[in-house]
Amino acid sequence: MTEHPYGYIKEDKIYLKGFLGQEDRIIGEVKEDEASTIRYFEDRYDTVKGKVEKLKADIQENQNKGSFLMKLIHLKDSLMHYDGLGDFPSLIKELEEQEAYLEEIIQANRKKNLEIKEALIADAESIKNSTDWKETSEAFKELKLKWLKTGPVEKELEEEVEQKFQAILDVFYGNRKNYFEGLALQAEQNIKVYESLLEQAREAHDLPDAKMAFEISKKIQKQWKSSGRVPAAKRQPIWDEFSKLNNRIFSRYKRMAQNTPRLSPGLVIKKIEKMAEEMKQLSRGKVDDSKLSQAKRLQAEWKKLPPKKPRNAQQSIGSFVFFSEIVFEKSFLDKLCHSKYPGFENKPFEEQITLKSGLLKDLIARDQRELSTVKENAENFRTQEGDFDQMMRRKIGAYKRKVDVKNHILKELTNN
Repeated sequence: MTEHPYGYIKEDKIYLKGFLGQEDRIIGEVKEDEASTIRYFEDRYDTVKGKVEKLKADIQENQNKGSFLMKLIHLKDSLMHYDGLGDFPSLIKELEEQEAYLEEIIQANRKKNLEIKEALIADAESIKNSTDWKETSEAFKELKLKWLKTGPVEKELEEEVEQKFQAILDVFYGNRKNYFEGLALQAEQNIKVYESLLEQAREAHDLPDAKMAFEISKKIQKQWKSSGRVPAAKRQPIWDEFSKLNNRIFSRYKRMAQNTPRLSPGLVIKKIEKMAEEMKQLSRGKVDDSKLSQAKRLQAEWKKLPPKKPRNAQQSIGSFVFFSEIVFEKSFLDKLCHSKYPGFENKPFEEQITLKSGLLKDLIARDQRELSTVKENAENFRTQEGDFDQMMRRKIGAYKRKVDVKNHILKELTNN
């Protein structure tokens, strides 16, 4: 029998001495001679020893050390059954030391991962009820990406943590789903409104009375602008026919107006200037029922003027519209004060001014918020409709004028 520090040869069989509770076992047989056979199995040991050294080096050189744990365990287990001659217990001990080192790192990482995931849960919780669907959806995408990039936590906590995060996601995405399903339902109802307006446009188009058709056209176009949202693909065909019909109605009305006796541009300008001045006078001071009645009479006369007015009258036209709104805003403000403050008419003059000013400031703040919303909508909800930009400019101008009118009245009040 030939001896070796870690094995021996007996009856042409080569044995590895038992270690770590294992019995001696046959690892091969003598092929040519005993020396070459021993050298072959020593080389096999050196090969696996090299694998151990390389694994230890890889662990030290890489940041994600925990990723080597399973490879290490598999290598350690394989040493118990590896066919070679050498000091296997020392290799196993080295791997066990590395295993303990990795377990410590993994434990620290899992604690850190738990802290990260708890922070992500808190972030998700803070925005789960948001209705800013676009921005919040992007925020949840980022949170989910960070969650996936974060490593595991302790196994006994993993299910609980995952369920918490998923429950928050379910709340937000459930709310979003309900919202857009509601929008789709609302859009179906809105499309019926547009179809009804289109039918009214068809009926108006067939009316023999051009003026009546024109009045109906103005009314239904105003209703169109205030109708709810509908996907552009569904609304566009209806809009195309609707706009063509209204254009034809306007063209027919315009031809009729051109064939009726008209005032000369000079006389129209003088009439506009006179009416603007009258309205300006009515807008000064307190607006009573008499002034309100005169303002309504002026507006009725205004409607009788030619639809197309001289360019030189634009300033007077603006003045007429502005001071008209002042008259009616003052009347509204007076009624609001009497409604909101019982016995308003009996309060001292200075107190009346203070109360009116306070209400006006609240109304101005509301109008400014609405103006901001309209401006934002103008940027966010553009369509393919040709006159959309012009319509939004008119709408924004109207809101600006509302603010200017109230500021004018407020200035007048505070200067009294």
